[in-house]
Amino acid sequence: MTYRSDPPNAAHFDALETRAPEDRESDLMEAVRAQVVHAKANTEAFASSLNHVEVGQLITRADLAAIPVTRKSRLIGLQAQARPFGGLAAAPLAEMGRVFQSPGPIYEPQARRPDYWRMARALFAAGIRPGDLVHNTFSYHFTPAGSMMESGADALGCAVFPAGVGQTELQVRAIADLRPRAYVGTPSFLDIILQKADELGESLDSIERALVSG
Repeated sequence: MTYRSDPPNAAHFDALETRAPEDRESDLMEAVRAQVVHAKANTEAFASSLNHVEVGQLITRADLAAIPVTRKSRLIGLQAQARPFGGLAAAPLAEMGRVFQSPGPIYEPQARRPDYWRMARALFAAGIRPGDLVHNTFSYHFTPAGSMMESGADALGCAVFPAGVGQTELQVRAIADLRPRAYVGTPSFLDIILQKADELGESLDSIERALVSG
């Protein structure tokens, strides 16, 4: 694993965040074109749905209207017809590190790549820095949220306490003992933990940053 070498007090995650707007837009559209080419060449499902899309004509954001939307209900149907991934995965199982199940069910493969979900940038934006201990209460089973956040924290250079969901009293004890600087999880569960801490007379004042989602 290669950690970021930027100083902990860096104002930006990396140089991509300081690009001129026109450079950002050009890079974005170039990446879109490359992604469409890759999807058409490596997946049966997208080769079919993107067959009419002329990559060379994807110049501006307005041109993105030519790309058809694949809806969640369609994903479920595709995967049921062609298991396990419905012709949507561009890599073989040998190149995958994990497979998750999201509600639907929808099966989501993850490649063997550091910070595959690119969550380190989001954690940095929330004020979390290398060397912080992150109390991660997202689920670690079936769905990718727990692993997504952990891999991002790992790439950022943070230690992670893999708390998962539930066991509120034990969550309070762990936070009181380890004094993590950051929390990641749902905002409702953070509220439950804080209420339980009040009941138990524990201070969780070490937590200064949080990245919440649902």
